[in-house]
Amino acid sequence: MLTIDKVSKVYSTPRGDLPILDGVSLTLERGQAAAIMGPSGSGKSTLLYILGALDPPSSGTVTLDSTNPYALNERDQAAFRNQHVGFVFQDHSLLPQCSVLENVLTPTLVAPAGQKNGVADEKQARRILEQVGLANRLDHRPGELSGGEKQRAAIARALIRNPTLLLCDEPTGNLDASIADSVADLLLDLHAANNTILLVVTHSATLAERFPSRYRVADRALVSA
Repeated sequence: MLTIDKVSKVYSTPRGDLPILDGVSLTLERGQAAAIMGPSGSGKSTLLYILGALDPPSSGTVTLDSTNPYALNERDQAAFRNQHVGFVFQDHSLLPQCSVLENVLTPTLVAPAGQKNGVADEKQARRILEQVGLANRLDHRPGELSGGEKQRAAIARALIRNPTLLLCDEPTGNLDASIADSVADLLLDLHAANNTILLVVTHSATLAERFPSRYRVADRALVSA
């Protein structure tokens, strides 16, 4: 379960404090999927980074399966993020010098020593890449892939550690309509198959409408859309 309780975020600037989020609360169970919309600068990506244990809230709490990652030390927080959270970004963020298979395996390389198993990890990576339709692209580098293929590889990488929480920041933002639809299909299918909590932030009303729960960041608050 993901629980967000009265989360606020304020950034300090030379001109004074800049409030971004104020008292945001939300609960999502395993198997639930939600989309968050809002204009640029509204705070939706900031909220995503807070939930992913990348940026601490100024106040309030975030817990994932009863663990508050911000109560952990830096090393344990990184391990928690690696094990429990998967990220998909708009620009896919693949390593250009690595093959598709190597990119997908990247999160396993920084896993705690006791959680590494090279043979099993590679088998898992190959299985997920087959699921996302890239079984014939294992040795290709990102520069040899289409936009949709790059995003499929990024989704596979996000799932390699079997995360509880899958966070997607504009996952179809750089794709044309038909490819965006196929990526949305893939995300929702894999979410259902893996029983994750799926949370997507997007400008796209078309993508948001695919989700059973929809929210909007407005005036620093999270409201139902």
